[in-house]
Amino acid sequence: MDRNTIQKILIGIVLAACIFIGLKSFNVLDVENTQTRPEATNNISSSRMTYGRFLEYLEMGWVKQVDLYDNNRNAIVQASSPELGNRPQSIRVEIPVGAGQLIQKLKEYDINFDAHPAPRKSIFITIASNLLLPVLFIAGLFFFFQNSDNFGSNGGNSPMSLGKSPARFDERPATGISFNDIAGIDEAKAEFEEIVSFLKEPERYTLVGAKIPKGVLLVGPPGTGKTLLAKAIASEANVPFYSVAGSEFVEMFIGIGAARIRDLFKKASENTPCIVFIDEIDAVGRERGAGIGGGNDEREQTLNQLLTEMDGFKENKGVIVVGATNRVDILDAALLRPGRFDRQITVGLPDRLGRIGILKVHAKNKPLDEDVSLVQLANRTPGFSGADLANLLNEAAILATRYNKETISKKEVNEAVDRIIGGIAGATMEDSKNKKLIAYHEVGHAIVGSVLEHHDNVEKITLVPRGGAKGLTWFAPEEDQGLVSRSQLIARIIGTLGGRVAEQIVFGEPEITTGASNDLQQVTNIARQMVTRFGMSNIGPIALEDSNNEQMFLGGENEGISDRIDMEVCNIVNHCEEVAKEIILNNRVVIDLAVEKLLDAETLSGEEFRELVSSYTVLPSKK
Repeated sequence: MDRNTIQKILIGIVLAACIFIGLKSFNVLDVENTQTRPEATNNISSSRMTYGRFLEYLEMGWVKQVDLYDNNRNAIVQASSPELGNRPQSIRVEIPVGAGQLIQKLKEYDINFDAHPAPRKSIFITIASNLLLPVLFIAGLFFFFQNSDNFGSNGGNSPMSLGKSPARFDERPATGISFNDIAGIDEAKAEFEEIVSFLKEPERYTLVGAKIPKGVLLVGPPGTGKTLLAKAIASEANVPFYSVAGSEFVEMFIGIGAARIRDLFKKASENTPCIVFIDEIDAVGRERGAGIGGGNDEREQTLNQLLTEMDGFKENKGVIVVGATNRVDILDAALLRPGRFDRQITVGLPDRLGRIGILKVHAKNKPLDEDVSLVQLANRTPGFSGADLANLLNEAAILATRYNKETISKKEVNEAVDRIIGGIAGATMEDSKNKKLIAYHEVGHAIVGSVLEHHDNVEKITLVPRGGAKGLTWFAPEEDQGLVSRSQLIARIIGTLGGRVAEQIVFGEPEITTGASNDLQQVTNIARQMVTRFGMSNIGPIALEDSNNEQMFLGGENEGISDRIDMEVCNIVNHCEEVAKEIILNNRVVIDLAVEKLLDAETLSGEEFRELVSSYTVLPSKK
């Protein structure tokens, strides 16, 4: 049982004790009052009578005896009358306020009466009702306020913990991740290894006047290993480690985010040297001036406090801040300057060698068959991040378990790749006109891509539906492409149009389907970027749009530039379509043979397709 649970149980016990004592005190008083009354002990009838009727009985001489209780507010009357069968009975009478002449009337009519005082409370009951209950209530409040920090640190929602840091603290973190478990990002790993060395052997650096970096910012696409690096440095450095998400500082209450920043750095300064890891720092570090209320919103106040704590008038020595984001372009410039984040480490997508290293790391605990080649798998997965590769092998392991296998074969690995790229496989299509049309569409992509010199190689052709696609053709480059030439972009457009052109030539213009809608979007996007961003058109080497597809100002003399852009895009696409038509017409025989084989097998590998095509067409050497 953890500390948080114990504290909640104690508070529940205190509240229950308060309620029990309060109810008990009232119950005891009521019991004593009832036990002192004669009708409770003698089992006499407890009928009631109005005060007016009682006065009439008094005047008629039917009242024999009166017992007064509760400071003359209630009376037990012994009376007998013809109405009651001349038998003495005990009747309860409630005496109203202001009836102070009752005793005088009883004396006038010579009625025997007696006044019974209220029962005395015991000392215990008096203390419990007047002292113990308030003391317990105050003690419960005091306990609640004293332990509000612990509730906040354990994930509670106590209102007293709003200004406390939500960061998780590990004095000696054991994340289970070391630098040996990281591959594919060697440059970033080397930077962190240097920081760990600085923490373990600071005298080596201070000897030459070096100072430990105050902040390290990890920048890169999702899934590339930024958080994994933070876990590794937490384990390797062996110093106190604070981890928190940027969104945990931003609240709707004014001043809460800034208070949490102050509390975080206060705790960190008490445990130096230490590391503070802020994941998704763009949630709090977005550029100022764009907020609600003229740039004075709560998030910006939180950022101001973070800037002050990292490098303000009061210096926090020994606190290393590690931030991670995939949106460095929106961060405030003051946060990125040296003195706050001294280093910006780009964690990009791994290259081929990096993918091989990542696959080896994640394949350590997985029994792979001898036919599984991690090198070939790395060649098939360009653009995959470290998280994608880890998920790929995990999917393969799940498939092997589904097929009751003890090892992972090439079949499961290939199926896992197909699932990640194309989606879950659907039901096989029945032989029909649509299936034949889809086969010509996919073979059209493949034949055009195979004939073009600057196009990627065909990896697989399949008629098995995956995701929203009824059929798929995959291409895989021989090497990672950091830069893309104009000839490669033109080849991509031609290859993408090959499917639609094959439909048009084989089935005729009226039979063109909507299946090429996604292809047309890709073609238009590539052609537009060639014109507006890459300067690969007759307009010239001019950037007309930025990376966010926002038009740039070109002056009044270029008012017709939008029309020229559209014209150039159309010229590029139309030219590529004519080239695709020529390739399809020149290779109609091999296309028909490939379609026939594809309809029979439903899936063709790249090797099978190239072997078939090479018998009828001289393929260019891909460079």
